Amino acid sequence: MILKPDDAARLAEMVAGALAEGAPLEIVGGGTKRGLGRPMQTRATLDLSGLAGVTLYEPDELVLSAHAGTRLADIEAAVAAQGQMLAFEPPDLGPLWGAAVGAQTIGGVLATNLAGPRRIKAGAARDHFLGAEAVGGRGEAFKAGGRVVKNVTGYDLCKLFAGSHGTLVALHGVTLKVMPMPEKTRTVLLLGLEPAAAVAALAAALGSAHEVSGAAHLPASLARRSAVDLVARAGAAVTAVRVEGPGPSVAVRCAALREQLGRGAEAAELHSMRSLALWREVRDVASLLPDVTAALWRVSVAPSDGPAVAAAVAARAPTEVLFDWGGGLLWLAVPGTGDAGAAIVRAAVDAVGGHATLVRADAAVRAVVPPFHPQPAALAALSRRVKDQFDPRRILNPGRMAADL
Repeated sequence: MILKPDDAARLAEMVAGALAEGAPLEIVGGGTKRGLGRPMQTRATLDLSGLAGVTLYEPDELVLSAHAGTRLADIEAAVAAQGQMLAFEPPDLGPLWGAAVGAQTIGGVLATNLAGPRRIKAGAARDHFLGAEAVGGRGEAFKAGGRVVKNVTGYDLCKLFAGSHGTLVALHGVTLKVMPMPEKTRTVLLLGLEPAAAVAALAAALGSAHEVSGAAHLPASLARRSAVDLVARAGAAVTAVRVEGPGPSVAVRCAALREQLGRGAEAAELHSMRSLALWREVRDVASLLPDVTAALWRVSVAPSDGPAVAAAVAARAPTEVLFDWGGGLLWLAVPGTGDAGAAIVRAAVDAVGGHATLVRADAAVRAVVPPFHPQPAALAALSRRVKDQFDPRRILNPGRMAADL
């Protein structure tokens, strides 16, 4: 059964009805991330794509409100027309699970708290999430947050909802801040570095005064797949450092970075459209790691530990890896057979501290291998208590993040 509300009141009625019947709901917007998390057993799908449209946009105030089912592509087009952007650079990961490009909604982006390469400078999605309108698992409608941070009192529930994957509330309205689009974008490339040297160079760039907004490393096999000619033809690993801002400033900072980082490595530079294209590839992942039969892991560790974690996994299984966030975010593609590399990947991560999310694997694997990194007992107990407050009957996306959530 598919339930598709056309306004907030109808949404509350549907959730209340499901609660009365004890009928769990799967919440979807664009449906692009249904392969993320544990498989769920639900009686109905709550389709929020009918709750769409920008409801308020004040470019001078850098604030936008929209229904949660609004396509992200429509929001990005609206703000781009005013020379603005979503600074956290939300990735379009739908193609990793076979979804169409551009189909994801703003509610899904915020519910999963996904951010792209600019996260190292601009922060996560939750840092731009100002206000929410939602219906909880008790069938009660409520609002949280506001249009500006200084107007918010009490608990900052938006931070809690971001990353909850629809297990706490069904979002139907969101407010977020937007930022001016940079005048110029350039990317300094270093060629031929091994992962440890690449991450050291990225750390130096991030620790400099040059306001780096992207720091990634593509081993040679990934670089060859890039649609950016200078990257694909490099014939070697490519380490990328992005700089954004006013044109003269960008030129000066890129020259300084090339001087600082280019000793001992061949350096090049991408301008304008080539630079934008490379960072779209890093952001969206799918074109750089295209093997759909591979299990895909999203690993977060201290940047200095990234190369060692990647090497530990590669020593025990065929592995391809994309380094982002200066080495702190690894996308690991490993064989999708057996436990999809869970024992190997999580052992490598646990050795240094961090977490590993199984982003893509067969449903049968995700039913027995926890997709989200197991929490310490105290944190797991806290998560259950939070779930008990918002959705005590486990009506909303039950079991998506953990068996008892």
